[in-house]
Amino acid sequence: MGTKLYRVEDKYWGTALELYQLQRRLDTVLRADMNENGRDGYSVVSLYFDDLADSCLAEAAEGNNDRRKYRIRIYNHSLDVIKLEVKENRNNRIFKKAKRITAEELEKLADGRCIEDSSSAEDPAFLFNAAIRTRGLRPKVIVAYERKAYTYAPGNVRITFDRNVRASRRTDEFGRQGIAYDFLEDGDSVLEIKYDEFLPGFILQLMETGRLRQTAYSKYRLCRERYGAAVPGK
Repeated sequence: MGTKLYRVEDKYWGTALELYQLQRRLDTVLRADMNENGRDGYSVVSLYFDDLADSCLAEAAEGNNDRRKYRIRIYNHSLDVIKLEVKENRNNRIFKKAKRITAEELEKLADGRCIEDSSSAEDPAFLFNAAIRTRGLRPKVIVAYERKAYTYAPGNVRITFDRNVRASRRTDEFGRQGIAYDFLEDGDSVLEIKYDEFLPGFILQLMETGRLRQTAYSKYRLCRERYGAAVPGK
């Protein structure tokens, strides 16, 4: 089995104007993501899970070097493609295990029931099932936002602008049309840059504005805190 390739993930916060100006720069030189649903990008809606102790929330707040996130993700408010994902973070690097699941499997997991897996730690379904059985993994919050994404093949670079981050506690309505969301009071926009071993120099020059600020931004944590969730141990 090959060695896992953990990707670098850097996050930056800027004003809406700063991010818009930067996006206009990238429009001229980088390719837009193939998942786009229009010039403004596409919508991402994720159902985040946590255990009885809210371990994922605590790890995000503490900035632990070794942590996981459990989520189910759809695009453009459609159940045509449903992705089961376990995202691992280690020392500012990420590795994501993902697979497509059916609407029936989504319903089972959201109800705290296990689905068929391959008995391999590389299978996100196996990791979900283990967390359900041993830690009481359950849905906690829906996180939605609009994403504009760009890619560059050398270095496997992916740059995303996420805007209008919003939350819903109605986890039972995940995947339905017309969900009522609550917007965040602050921090509803973020720039993320992901790459493998290197970031090409011309992209570094394009990204240089002198005003962007690196951040440990966590959509999951902010959306949980939107509803008063307390960080365990604090």
